[in-house]
Amino acid sequence: MREILREVGMIARALDSISNVEFKEIDLTKGQYLYLVRIYENPGIIQEKLAEMIKVDRTTAARAIQKLEIEGFIEKKDDETNRKNKRLFTTEKGKQAYSFLKREGDHTDSVALAGFSEKESETLFHLLQRVRKNIEIDWEFVKKGNKREY
Repeated sequence: MREILREVGMIARALDSISNVEFKEIDLTKGQYLYLVRIYENPGIIQEKLAEMIKVDRTTAARAIQKLEIEGFIEKKDDETNRKNKRLFTTEKGKQAYSFLKREGDHTDSVALAGFSEKESETLFHLLQRVRKNIEIDWEFVKKGNKREY
């Protein structure tokens, strides 16, 4: 099992490194693209749900969101039903950046899955979803201050 997760980790780090280099030209720094894509795809999402979706703590999400807002990629709007919540939306600059990010994502998918049949790609997707769901159980457990037993 260890080798599988090492491979997943190497893939994630390589893609993150590529993104951090390529996204500099649109003024996105380390990891911000993840937030921008999710906000664009989920207009009006609140910070807590976004952090949950990306699997980061609230403080990490707050920093990234603040930077995106300062750079003009997103804007916060008051929630009509709960004043504590701010709804997140992409600005015009954010929408333009998303277009670039979408093209990059499509290209990366085609490179990563080169030589895979449609069925193999689908199987890989479903298997990785299962892995993620398994890990989410521990992530939720640890996030609440618990410690896993090894």
